[in-house]
Amino acid sequence: MPTLAITNFNIVCATLGGFITLFGLVSYLFKERLFLSEALISLLAGVTFSPHAANFIKPLDYAEGSQSNLASITLYFSRLVLGVQLVLAGVQLPSKYLLREWKSLAFLLGPGMTVMWLSSSLLIWALVPDFSFLSALAVGACVTPTDPVLSNSIVKGKFADKNIPKDLQKIIIAESGANDGLGYPFLFFALYLIKYTGNGGAGQPGGARAAIGLWFGETWGYTILLSVVYGAAVGWIAKELLHWAEDRRFVDRESFLVFAITLALFIVGTCGMIGSDDVLACFIAGNVFTIDDWFRLETLDDSLQPTIDMLLNLAVFMWFGAVCPWTMFLHNDVIPLYRLIILGIVILLFRRLPVVYAMHWKIRQIEEKQQALFVGFFGPIGVSAVFYLYISLEFLDEITVDGAVREDAAKLQAVMTVVVWFLAICSIVVHGLSVPLGKLGYHLPRTISSAIESRDVDEPEPFHISERVQQTEEQILRQRHRPPKEQRGRDESPPRPVFKIGGSVIRPGHDGDSDTAEPRGDVVSMGNIQHRINNAVGAVTPKVPSIHNNE
Repeated sequence: MPTLAITNFNIVCATLGGFITLFGLVSYLFKERLFLSEALISLLAGVTFSPHAANFIKPLDYAEGSQSNLASITLYFSRLVLGVQLVLAGVQLPSKYLLREWKSLAFLLGPGMTVMWLSSSLLIWALVPDFSFLSALAVGACVTPTDPVLSNSIVKGKFADKNIPKDLQKIIIAESGANDGLGYPFLFFALYLIKYTGNGGAGQPGGARAAIGLWFGETWGYTILLSVVYGAAVGWIAKELLHWAEDRRFVDRESFLVFAITLALFIVGTCGMIGSDDVLACFIAGNVFTIDDWFRLETLDDSLQPTIDMLLNLAVFMWFGAVCPWTMFLHNDVIPLYRLIILGIVILLFRRLPVVYAMHWKIRQIEEKQQALFVGFFGPIGVSAVFYLYISLEFLDEITVDGAVREDAAKLQAVMTVVVWFLAICSIVVHGLSVPLGKLGYHLPRTISSAIESRDVDEPEPFHISERVQQTEEQILRQRHRPPKEQRGRDESPPRPVFKIGGSVIRPGHDGDSDTAEPRGDVVSMGNIQHRINNAVGAVTPKVPSIHNNE
């Protein structure tokens, strides 16, 4: 007898496949007509299928009931998505873009990220009760980088092509790609100081000197500089190897198209093994890989990379919806819900917008104040924030006293989990709805105003007779009674008339009056057209004499 095999694997495949299939049927409607981001839709689907609702997706079961295993799965999934996204982000930028636009990027990544970090930390410190500023610096560092995954909903698609200049799209892509990897110095500056100076440095000898030494040596030297060198080297070697294989026709089209994605997987794996910054290395590798623009132009019209990109985005945000600690927003010992909501509002308003607006005149791609407001507001918090959250939790687990996590580190873990997850959810929802709500707010008053001021009787279109007669009588009458716009242009290809100026074309048996003679085929005389226009329109116009009559 056949039996049902309701296993977790079968349920996950059916749920994920079913959702993506159904979403694909209406994806154009949601993304290009309603301007809803796929991240928001996937997040809602993940919540729907999570243990909090339908219970189809059971993340804790997949982690064998261990919260530590679940955190590791989420961290590795985030690393994978960021690695692929950042290689593709580097690939889609023009040749030598980072070198040519280094001034604009220097402002966004230098003072821009620093002010974002400090302002976020100050707001968190002010709203989380009994929380040190040093700990707030660690939480603020998690939400400082802008997310490249959510940025795609802003710089790609119909809305972006119509409303955002190309130069502005490119600088947003470059900034979101670079600042993801550059979040490490901000984060580990606070974490090293917490480890060696927090709670009197209990269990961790060395003090502030050890913390600053590790920050310069490990974070800047080993993590940042090594990842830049490694990413550039791998990207250059990959480019040369692909050129060599393509010149000799050793590579087929499928392998050529997927090359950037496999390059991302290789860098994520190798950088993970040596303990460097795989996120930054992927972005640098993508830029160097297309430094001659050859691969970018060859794959410009290819849909394979965007397709894999979309699948990863849908999957990761469904996972976030399922693993997000929703109940902790209501029930926790670190921050009440009303403070959490206020924190979400002020972070979205003041984390990034003031500093971008203040220095937008230094960034040549931002030409107007409206563009500065747009770039300042659309600095989403998403996958990168979750990635840094679990990097931090993993680091804090190592700050122990007598085999247990130190008290200040344990409190920081609790605050980080609640605050970073809540801010990420706020950003996904708010930035996912900003474009459709903005479009609604723009069009609704205009629609209401037009409805109030509309007239009951439509005025007829003005009818002009040009000096050069260019239409037959049938075409003129068709113009007077023109069908709706959407019905025009459908297979309307009337025959071209031949106009004869002077005399007339007369059928056998008729006299030579050009005004009453019937035309043959499409040959029409000037006098005949003038006569029929007068009869059809009712206009009183002088009769156009023929050249023969003048003679």
